[in-house]
Amino acid sequence: MKRGTSLGSIHENHPLLGSLVRDIASGTEGELVAVVREEVPTHRGSCWSRRAYIRPVGGGTELPTALDNIEATGPL
Repeated sequence: MKRGTSLGSIHENHPLLGSLVRDIASGTEGELVAVVREEVPTHRGSCWSRRAYIRPVGGGTELPTALDNIEATGPL
């Protein structure tokens, strides 16, 4: 892949957007700010992956995780 080439992404609606969620893989809690279907490179070519982006409680950098790794923890 050429440097600077965008593989693309598609934002999706999700019922937990804006809610407090937990990433069960890392234990991170925060607001679900985006659900994105992203094309990612693999050793066999590119594939599409659904990722959730969580803004940690208290702010900071949004953390990506697999969409299947999130669970609701309550309202903000």
